[in-house]
Amino acid sequence: METSLLDDVHYVSDLGDFIVPATLRVVSDLRIADHLRDGPRKVTELAELTGAHPRALLRALRVLAARGIFRETDPENFELTRRAQLLRGDHPFSLRDGLTLLSCDVEAFARFDHSVRTNEASFDHVHGEGYWEWMSRHPDESARFDATQQGATRLELRASFAAYDWSELGSIADIGGGNGAFLAGLLSRYRSLKGCLFDLPHVVEGAPRILDKAGVTERCEIRGGSFFEAVPAGYDAYLMKRILYSWPDDKVRAVLRTVRAAMREDSRMLLIEPMETPGNAREPGKVYDLLMLALGGGSARSEDHLAALFDEAGLRLERVVPTLMYPIVEARPR
Repeated sequence: METSLLDDVHYVSDLGDFIVPATLRVVSDLRIADHLRDGPRKVTELAELTGAHPRALLRALRVLAARGIFRETDPENFELTRRAQLLRGDHPFSLRDGLTLLSCDVEAFARFDHSVRTNEASFDHVHGEGYWEWMSRHPDESARFDATQQGATRLELRASFAAYDWSELGSIADIGGGNGAFLAGLLSRYRSLKGCLFDLPHVVEGAPRILDKAGVTERCEIRGGSFFEAVPAGYDAYLMKRILYSWPDDKVRAVLRTVRAAMREDSRMLLIEPMETPGNAREPGKVYDLLMLALGGGSARSEDHLAALFDEAGLRLERVVPTLMYPIVEARPR
């Protein structure tokens, strides 16, 4: 077989593989990279530290080493590679927590064909209820989901600080803000800013620890509720980070109207989420678009699509601010 054709076979096979991604996520959950921070270790030692089976862990690490994640320096002895450093929890661009393997997601993607055929969430098809309803009944998995978001949140904070002037704001409500990690980062950076964290009651239960660790508790109110019903009123800005793309248009209209009702005439709405982009460029938003299709029936939207949804809710799209992560979309009352 010609070399170029063989390379293509390997490339397409790798794209279609689910074994290596699952292995990477399991090894990440085991915190293997953290245990290798100070240098190489034998598999038997790593297995003892993590509760893994030595032989099974060896097989997993060899698969990842063949992809440039970890290096077998001597038989059954492994060290970090440059790429494996990203799996350390203390790396400034750590991907570790974002790679947690959530079985409910895997089960949904096992029937992703349903989503492609119907444009509906395979999660609902498999589990018999929506993603957030399922999470509300499985608090341990909900906490693990929150942890997966923190890696992306760190990157989004860095990107947004460089792109947007948050110092213009005196107060901000983070709608659907999870455990408060993003808001805590904002309040830590801008000491005069006051905040309100708003999400479902079981979601915000973990927020006090996050806010206290950041030293911003006194400047942040925590409120539990549904953004389909009502949100706290009177803030300078209403932030929704990776929220709307989780939902189909009818639900998005409902959320936008609820938030618009709480806004002052001089308030602004800020969305941070992937947008639909045509073409062949590799962008994380394209992958997230499929993730949202499978898990919630939502999608990334174009600027024109968002503008039309804003208009129906009594808002006008002011500008789209590009960042190194996802764009910041600013809207104001019209």
